[in-house]
Amino acid sequence: MTTSLTGRAAIVTGAGRGLGRAEALELARQGAAVVVNDFDPAGAEQTVADIVKDGGQAVASSGDVSDFLYAESLTKLAIDTFGSLDILVNNAGILRDRMVFSMTEQEWDDVLRVHAKGHFALTRHATAHWREQSKASGGPVYGRIVNTSSEAFLAGAAGQANYAAAKAAIVGLTTATANGCARYGVRANAICPRARTKMTEDVFAGFEAPAEGMDPLAVEHVAPLVAYLVSPAADKVNGQVFVVHGGMVILMQRPVVEERWDSEQETFTVAELETALGPYFEAKIPSENFSATDVLSMRRH
Repeated sequence: MTTSLTGRAAIVTGAGRGLGRAEALELARQGAAVVVNDFDPAGAEQTVADIVKDGGQAVASSGDVSDFLYAESLTKLAIDTFGSLDILVNNAGILRDRMVFSMTEQEWDDVLRVHAKGHFALTRHATAHWREQSKASGGPVYGRIVNTSSEAFLAGAAGQANYAAAKAAIVGLTTATANGCARYGVRANAICPRARTKMTEDVFAGFEAPAEGMDPLAVEHVAPLVAYLVSPAADKVNGQVFVVHGGMVILMQRPVVEERWDSEQETFTVAELETALGPYFEAKIPSENFSATDVLSMRRH
């Protein structure tokens, strides 16, 4: 099937700079008309100007994606301007890094609001539109969502409890959307990108770009995967989680059962649990927990 996005209309949030900007530019190169959202009006307008300069179609919109009514207005803007809404790329986010015992309530609330609620708000309005279309047509329509999670969720980043929690919520939202909306033609997937942007400059401060060749943390490594996932060619890809950076794409496996214990009675007692679970965890390496820290060490061969 084709990877062309000609005739499709997309919304990309947080597209005034960094990863979102690279994604918006790539979707436009593949033929999509793009609604460029960013909290910074100047950034959104610059991305639009660059798309139009290259012969594409785009319109800018500045606002907070966690505002439920503003999110609805973005979907309407795409439909009113380009005649449809086919693609949603949720990328907008912020960082408020701090150890959990030092984190303020505001730092927790802000990160969960922008990431988790921001992803939900756009997803809610886009999927409602696609569901209405599907019911009216009597069959599936074309709906593509790419959500932005993070390796911080996979690895349980110690200094990013708010960010890791928000990114875990996004994966849950993605799989629930994929399962609940597939019948209407919607495909929803999540990416965990590793990219050098203004938001992550402190995170990757110790990893300098190479003097020659492409930076493994360049946003341009991520954008093509997003363009593929929202294309007709990716119709069979749904409810998946990918890690992407440095010319490498990793498909994450869903959690598997490591061990099982069954009570010899109707239900467990605390003493029986100690007898059953105690020896297992005595022998288990403490660092081998649910955190997938090994994914952080993966590099392109």
